[in-house]
Amino acid sequence: MTGRPHEIEIWFALEGETLYMLSDSHGSDWVKNLRRTPEVTLRISGETLDGRARVVDDEREDELARRLLVEKYEPGYGSLSDWRRTALPVAVDLSARS
Repeated sequence: MTGRPHEIEIWFALEGETLYMLSDSHGSDWVKNLRRTPEVTLRISGETLDGRARVVDDEREDELARRLLVEKYEPGYGSLSDWRRTALPVAVDLSARS
């Protein structure tokens, strides 16, 4: 947690104005960073978006995040059942930046 911007590539899925990701590690640096400073900037297909990140703690939203990611990526990557079960769901509530 250096306080400096970091850029990662990660699988994601969108549902309305919320972007969901699954972290392989509950203690990954990017998860530690968002817990400390939840304001984030994302770049998707050349578009820059601001948002507020959070670890998902609602049971229904947890299942939604897991389902969305697996449905999006499993067809091309084989079984993701272990990842679906063990990963930490993270959400970013988005707001577009001009």
